[in-house]
Parts: sequence; structure tokens; C-alpha cells
Amino acid sequence: MDFDKNLLSFLKPDLVDLILQESTIREIPKGTEILREQQYVKVLPIVIRGLVKVYSRFDEKELLLYYIEPEQSCVMTFYAALKNTPSKVFAVTEEDSQILLIPVSLLPDWLKEYPHFNELFYNQFNLRYSELIDTIRNLLLDKMDKRLYDHLRKKTDLMETDSIKMSHNQIANELGTAREVISRVIKKLENDGKITQNSGEIRIIDEW
Repeated sequence: MDFDKNLLSFLKPDLVDLILQESTIREIPKGTEILREQQYVKVLPIVIRGLVKVYSRFDEKELLLYYIEPEQSCVMTFYAALKNTPSKVFAVTEEDSQILLIPVSLLPDWLKEYPHFNELFYNQFNLRYSELIDTIRNLLLDKMDKRLYDHLRKKTDLMETDSIKMSHNQIANELGTAREVISRVIKKLENDGKITQNSGEIRIIDEW
């Protein structure tokens, strides 16, 4: 497969050729589960193009943890790979994605030989920690209408669109609440002129 090395410009050039030689690049369709809970990690993903959703399940409900955007990897997968422990999360492509898959058996040596490779994961840990603080703050301070609006806004921004098609049940799972709550709050946002919805498609029409 022809591949533009500039897409890996966030890594040092001396490592890029080695990664491309030893790794696999896959085109993965939207909605594909690429990691299951309790699965042992064999490859470490780095998203080149597209978007991946990482989440956990609690009592049959999903809870969105974070998105993996281009030039990012998954810290939970990275930890599970280094410690050889089962994954504690699920990962699904949110849209058609191009993903670089690095065999985890190579990681220990590469992390020693190429210290700057560690920076990618240090940055990811810092990013996820900051997102966790924001999530806790939103849970403590924001009402559900603001949480829902921010969630929809972030998702549309990440997907570079002004509308998304998803069910109230899907949104409820991602926010860890009940479908009835989401339906009621979406109606409020619609009445407030913040969004419109039609046949499962939700469009943001006004800023908060």
C-alpha cells in the first residue's frame, strides 16, 4: 500500500521507516470493533485518519471514555500491552478509519532505543487525565442539557460536520444515563433553538 510518510510527521524520521517496515496499515470501516474487553492486546493502534471510540460497559450500559483522533493512540491499550494484561475497555471505529497497527512485541525494545517514542504516550496520558478532570467538573457543575449539548458539539467537531445520526439510546449509553432522560433533554434543546432533529439526525443550529 502506498503511504504518505508525512502522515507520521509527529514521530521522528528515524523511527518512521522502522514502524512502516514492521507494522500493518489497515482501512477499517465505521462501526468495527477493534478491541474487546478481556482481550489480550497483540497490536497497538495509532490512528492515521478517522476516529475511534473507547468505552467501558457497566451493567449492560456503555460509558464513553474518550476518542482516539488522528496522530493519537490508546493509553489503555498501551498499558495492557506493556503489562500483558487483558484489556479493560472496548474500542470501535466511529467512522471509516485508517489505522497503523504496531506489534506489541516490538514496544519494549523500541521504547528503549527510541526515547522520543515515549513522548507519544506521555502526551496521551496527560491528555486523558485532562479530559477526566473536565468530565468530573461537568458531572459536578453542569446540568444535563449543557452536558448533552457539549457532547453533541464535540462529536460533530471531531467528525467535521454540523449534524450526526444516532439514536437517543446511543447517546444515553455514551453519557451513562437513561434514554428517557436524553429524549427529554433533546426536546428541551430543540425548544430552546439549540438543535433540530429529524429522522434520527441531530443538527446543531445555535451556540450555547
